[in-house]
Order: sequence, then C-alpha cells, then structure tokens
Amino acid sequence: MKAISRLLAITLLIAASTFAADTPAKPKAPPQLPDVAAPKMGTNNMPQAGFIKAHENFVKIAKAGDTDLLFLGDSITAGWNGQKAIWEKAFGAYKPANFGIGGDKTQHVLWRITNGELEMIKPKAVVLMIGTNNSGSDEAEGTARGVTKIVESIRAKLPNTKVLLLAIFPRGATPTANKGRATNDKVNAIIAKLHDGRNVHYLDIGAKFLETDGTLTKEIMPDLLHLSAKGYQIWADAITPKLAELMK
Repeated sequence: MKAISRLLAITLLIAASTFAADTPAKPKAPPQLPDVAAPKMGTNNMPQAGFIKAHENFVKIAKAGDTDLLFLGDSITAGWNGQKAIWEKAFGAYKPANFGIGGDKTQHVLWRITNGELEMIKPKAVVLMIGTNNSGSDEAEGTARGVTKIVESIRAKLPNTKVLLLAIFPRGATPTANKGRATNDKVNAIIAKLHDGRNVHYLDIGAKFLETDGTLTKEIMPDLLHLSAKGYQIWADAITPKLAELMK
C-alpha cells in the first residue's frame, strides 16, 4: 500500500512539473517611456484599477466644466486633499480641482490628459508639478521630454489656459543623500527653458522647503518626499502671488 501511495505521489509530481513546463510564462509588459502616454500598469499587466477609477472621476469633473484652476501631478499634488483648510484659503476663490494621483510618472499624466481629463474643462490656469517618480527609472533628459510633452498637450488642448510649471520639489535629507534630487535638478534645468513669460510660466520654489545649507527636514517633508501641513502652507504662499497674476 505504501508503495502504491509513493508511486501515485511521484506520478502527480511528474504531471505537475510537465504542466508547469508547458504553461507559457506571462509576458512582461514592455517598459514605459517617460514621453509616451501610457496608463499605470499593475502586476497583472493590466491598468491599475485605482488609477483608472481616479482618472474616470477626473474626467467627470472635467466634463462638468466648473473649474478655473487645475492642479496636475502625482501624490505630492494629491496630498492637497488632506489639507482642505490651506487649500480652501489659498485657492478656494478660484474654483480649483485637484487631478493628482499617487505614484504617477510623466507618461501617466500624459495619458490622462490625452484621454479625457482636459475635455470640456477650460481653466484659467494649470499648476503642473510632475517627474519625481521618474527619477528612479529614467534619465533626466527623458523625464524632461515627458514634462515637455505634457506642457505641449495642455497648450494644444487649452490654448487660452496659462501653465504654471513648477520645478520638481527637492527630496532626500541632503543634496547627496538621495540620487533623485540630483536627477530632478537636472530635469529642472531643462524644463526651465519652457518658460516663455506669456503662456508658460516656470517657477522654482524648491529652496523655500530647504534649510540654508540645502538640507530638508522632516518637519517639512516627514518622509523626505511628501509634504507636511507646514510644507503645503509654504507651497501655497510661494505660488499665490503668481496665481493672482495668472487668474485675472
């Protein structure tokens, strides 16, 4: 009896091994380029459900058309949703909307705005800050091309809208503690050239988050990337004068 059981176990093991060998491996999704529109993908090689749900909600807001000031970006922009008091005091009079999604890279924002998020909406100004999530996978030049494509797409779809293009915020405790900061600095040097003083206005407020020696404290960014309430207040105060000019 034991011999039969042992034989059966060996047979099942061989069958399972044969099935596994015959089953083709799931193909990996091709790498995304920072300047080619693409949805955020999950581990199943399908668009992330949360990303698509947020996008569809933004499309509905856009179609309502009742927005004069639009924020576009990643989790740092999405974080305004947790700072309602600062948001309302600084921007409430402008009928603002927040189209920030955590984890977004340039290609994801580009996909969103070319797939409905800028339809029907006619804001006076768009505040754009994107690219820090690309720093771990893309060269600065590629990320800058992605930001450029986004700005070009906004201008094409919303020719009467002013773009307030913010430099990517600093990250990491010191200038050398996080490689992403140096990469972002290179991106900023390139995208600064998009400033034309008429339709695109580049603004670098990064220094306002830093100490005089260039260090970043957890009081401003608790994880050295995402802003605290104090950090969001710095952001609001830093762009309010420029927004007042662009929102006329």
